[in-house]
Amino acid sequence: MSIKADSRHLYLQVIDKIKQLIEEGVYKEKEKLPSEFDLSKQLGVSRATLREALRILEEENVVIRRHGVGTFVNTRPTFTSGIEQLNSVTHMIEQGGKVPGTVFHSSHVQGPTEDDMRRFQCSENDEILYVERVRTADGEPVVYCVDKVLKKYLPGQFSHERESLLETLNEQSGKYISYAVAQIEPLGYHERISPILECEPETALLVLKQMHYDQNDDPILYSLNYFKADKFSFHVLRKRV
Repeated sequence: MSIKADSRHLYLQVIDKIKQLIEEGVYKEKEKLPSEFDLSKQLGVSRATLREALRILEEENVVIRRHGVGTFVNTRPTFTSGIEQLNSVTHMIEQGGKVPGTVFHSSHVQGPTEDDMRRFQCSENDEILYVERVRTADGEPVVYCVDKVLKKYLPGQFSHERESLLETLNEQSGKYISYAVAQIEPLGYHERISPILECEPETALLVLKQMHYDQNDDPILYSLNYFKADKFSFHVLRKRV
């Protein structure tokens, strides 16, 4: 299965060949690739060329390299969404063909912090409902959710069994979330959250921070969602202006 000569740099050909072998099932998800010596020999390239190809494949999350152990085929994200689309976690899981579920961790009412007063444009006398949940897909934990909402928008008893907080807000207070300002950040292993999500030590997290607004531009909900990076991917449509 050696590389066929063409006009491109050799490491680019190696990248395409390894991706092809993964696509064809020669190397399966979570499976260890042959050693650098054996793989370079099979592909007919130098080990230096192979290392450059593997470095780029790691950056693209196609493979994962474990120091002193070897290189493994990374798992493909099960769920994907355009970052410009305001989808609930429930909807994303359903789109991926899985059954959404919720494991409730805690909820309590607290006074607003300075950041809360700035985000919600509220006073120190307002109350904040703070909710922590784990979202599951076919029973597997995939997202850790921290939500903050002004208590006046959920005056009744908050149901921990409800999957979508966006739907709850709409039904209980008539607040329809029309848009959100979002920020996404990569995060390595988290001492508390990663074990709850049953992450492997090398599994990263994607943190989506969102301030949700209704049709009147009122800030309604602030959320921190910790997604397992091997299960979720986000993309964005960019247009030239």
